[in-house]
Amino acid sequence: MYCYGKILKNNKERENKKLFFDDEIDEVKELSLEDVEKEYADNKEVEKDEAKEEKQDNSKKSKKKKDNKKGKRKVKEKKKKKNGFLRFLRGFLIFLIILIVMALGVGYAFYTSKYNQMQVEQIDENNIGIDEEVDKSLDATGYRNIVILGIDSRADDYGVGNRSDGIIIASYNSKTKVVKLTSVYRDTYVDVEEKKTTKLDKITHAYSYGQAENTIKSLNKALDLNIKEYVTLNFDAVVDSVDALGGINMNITSAEVKYINGYIDENNRVTGHNSKHITAAGNYNLDGVQALAYMRIRYTSGGDYKRAERQRTVLNKMAEKAKTLSISQLNNLANKILPHVKTNITSTEIISMIPVLLQANVGDSIGFPYATQGATIGGVWYGIPCTLEANVQKFHREVFGQSDYVPSETVKDMSQRIASKSGYTTSKVEE
Repeated sequence: MYCYGKILKNNKERENKKLFFDDEIDEVKELSLEDVEKEYADNKEVEKDEAKEEKQDNSKKSKKKKDNKKGKRKVKEKKKKKNGFLRFLRGFLIFLIILIVMALGVGYAFYTSKYNQMQVEQIDENNIGIDEEVDKSLDATGYRNIVILGIDSRADDYGVGNRSDGIIIASYNSKTKVVKLTSVYRDTYVDVEEKKTTKLDKITHAYSYGQAENTIKSLNKALDLNIKEYVTLNFDAVVDSVDALGGINMNITSAEVKYINGYIDENNRVTGHNSKHITAAGNYNLDGVQALAYMRIRYTSGGDYKRAERQRTVLNKMAEKAKTLSISQLNNLANKILPHVKTNITSTEIISMIPVLLQANVGDSIGFPYATQGATIGGVWYGIPCTLEANVQKFHREVFGQSDYVPSETVKDMSQRIASKSGYTTSKVEE
């Protein structure tokens, strides 16, 4: 059953009541999935009525508008309650798809059943490289940062040895209601810890050496961040979620056609699917295997940087498509994705994020570093930030609005060592 009711004052009271809540509902109700679908259909009619009323109102004189306001207020208050429930329900349903997690629910028991499908763990927040001054500085901006890690595991194995081929930082602002996505290129040359020894290496290897906690530590130190939360998913999550969404529309270029079919074949072999090849450039409704293949292309012009852009594009397409689904379709989507997800975000934290993300919009999407140069060091190819310090300064200015940001001593030291090791000592960041 689904449950919804009047909002409670604190998390403790929520825990005791075992319910999910909406502040515009005065009484507790229990709904079946069919009931919720009816609410959804009714809401569509309400939206049409409101649009019609608004059009009519705009054509009337101001005096008549004033006369009608009182009579309409009671009707709109009733509609507001129904819309409030649907906004709450759908907002929560699409909340973690924006972050590539679909924790679904409007009832505590139902929500718990969804949440428990994910693998949940805790990390040591004293061992994730957060600088105290950086933490205070970012808290003042109103942003909260969560890292999304796409790993190359094909069997829900999230342990040591797997690499994070996709690293996306989701930064959302509780004041502006905007979510910004930052892709960190997998080959970026920064400090990575392996067996308690710090060395310059590809950021993608941080997960291989110490899973999510180690990746978060590298990101926090290299980019002056205060990430404490993460979501990890494997390739199967992308395949299943795109399929549950009914596919996503994408334009495939001739350069991408050259490489996409090899990835389609590999994905088919691993997942047991039988997706078709893309034979020519054009617009396609990609299924899960094809969408994953598109995300993995890295040998066209732009290399790994273009691949990171493709990943962000697919995530945005998924978020937009999720907003069009019915409740039962979103329920199916959650059931497909959640078993392939690992996170340290607690149930209580998810609840606390709902009010902010109900109205969230995906804003700017960028790639980091802004300026980078490929180089071979010790026989291995790396992406060198030129320079790390300049890139971090621009990152904080553009994402967090910190116009006069001065990178930490940790970043400055790392930047100098990268420049010394690579020979790229001059900033190439465009102001």
